Amino acid sequence: MAEKEKKKRTLWERLTAPYRLVLLNDETFEEVTSFRLTRMNVYVLASTIFVILVLVTVSAIVYTPMKEYIPGYADVNMRRNVMDLAMRSDSLEKKLQSNDRYLQNIRRIINGDVPVTSVYDTITASSGKYDSIKLDRVSPAEQELRSQVEDEEKFRVNNSNVANTASSIRSFHFFTPVKGYITAPFDSKKEHYGVDIVAPLNEPIKATLDGIVVFAGWTVETGNVIAIQHENNLLSIYKHNSVLLKQQGDFVKAGDVIAIIGNTGELTTGPHLHFEIWYKGLPLNPSDYIVFN
Repeated sequence: MAEKEKKKRTLWERLTAPYRLVLLNDETFEEVTSFRLTRMNVYVLASTIFVILVLVTVSAIVYTPMKEYIPGYADVNMRRNVMDLAMRSDSLEKKLQSNDRYLQNIRRIINGDVPVTSVYDTITASSGKYDSIKLDRVSPAEQELRSQVEDEEKFRVNNSNVANTASSIRSFHFFTPVKGYITAPFDSKKEHYGVDIVAPLNEPIKATLDGIVVFAGWTVETGNVIAIQHENNLLSIYKHNSVLLKQQGDFVKAGDVIAIIGNTGELTTGPHLHFEIWYKGLPLNPSDYIVFN
């Protein structure tokens, strides 16, 4: 009968049924303490302890450096730093490769493996131009410039501004207008009456001899041009400049900065100086008198 009644008890009654936990002395069997418990109290206590342990563990992982020791877990800042370092290393690698190629090219040029003109020739070939001057014709503006500086007697240097020297051109000490590499030499057959000199951008252009500036202006085809009349009917012309630093009528000495190298005018494919020397109306090869590199 009692067993049947026990089976009929509900789950709640079984959970709330009281029990007593007694602690006895093992030798004297004296009752030390006792606890009145139910199954519900035991379940609630165990669940509370479990939740507290989970919260403590999660807090330790989230708010302390302990998370770094968990395999597969990484801090957001750490990921950002890793990506930044990866990008920097990639940029450094590209920069090193670029520097290596630059040094290799410099080494090949120094050793004479590759002519310096090959780089400029590649550029001009791709643009469909041989050099900075159209060799098949002389433009009206160019002809007018030459006639102007050759025919105007008022600009002839016959005064005390410039000392008289020996009549031989070989005796003149020509100052190098700019240090660089000749990419297009003097060629009178192709009406290329000067040399094209490639030099770094913003390189200063210097007067080759003492003289008076007889022209300082702009032409469509040759850009900013400056011409200097020297003694003994010598004339030097500097074309394609980015800036002119002297004006018409100024007296200049050899080595004075007169302009800045540039890329002005239609007949140019890159920053360079087109330099001409004329003697009594005839063009001279500047390479015969000046060392440019």
